[in-house]
Amino acid sequence: MNAGRTARARARAELTREITQIGRRQLGTEGATGLNLRAIARELGMVSSAVYRYFPSRDDLLTALIIDAYNAVGDAVEQADAACARDRYAERWSAVGHAVRDWALAHPHEYALLYGSPVPGYQAPSDTVAPAVRDTAVYGRILSEAYAAGVLDLPGGFPVPPPSFSGDADVVRELMPGLPDDLVARAIAAWTGLFGFVSFEVFGQFANVIEDRRSLFDHQIRTLGRLIGLPGVDLNAG
Repeated sequence: MNAGRTARARARAELTREITQIGRRQLGTEGATGLNLRAIARELGMVSSAVYRYFPSRDDLLTALIIDAYNAVGDAVEQADAACARDRYAERWSAVGHAVRDWALAHPHEYALLYGSPVPGYQAPSDTVAPAVRDTAVYGRILSEAYAAGVLDLPGGFPVPPPSFSGDADVVRELMPGLPDDLVARAIAAWTGLFGFVSFEVFGQFANVIEDRRSLFDHQIRTLGRLIGLPGVDLNAG
């Protein structure tokens, strides 16, 4: 009985993996709006009703692909951070940034699914939230640890956040415990600056404009690191 259930579970897991693999290929050729469970069934040599037992709708498959992609980014970021010494905060920030960029360039269609235009009619369920913040949690941990260690050196001359920010930042504070509002606001600016650069690169906005994008990305990371006061950031490095 147990062996039979285990075999069925393995067969189900394998077929689920094959369905999601074909779904990822469809992302590359048709985009998220072109995901088609009937086409996947045809490619697998199955009747469409069989595929619907695994993913009852296109949105269910889309959710699985989104969760897989967020977890892949999270894995890349966590592994990059883990490879750095804990007290080398600027190096950890740089490693995290490069992990995001490297993953995005290697998986542009999945990056577009996460950070491109919303899919019309799709509403992401709550089970996408935890995977979605894995990378941000690593970033927040780097800043929180650096702040607790008293090593941040915040440059002056920047405007203070608007009064409304105190309430708006509640969710972000959970990922960056112990940080004052000014630093939380700068952290948001740096994080969105990282993804803004990556999005421009992935979506072709730098084509025929910026050729040595890696060097410019290094500069971006150092500049944003300085904004959030990370120690050891050399703006003239590279």
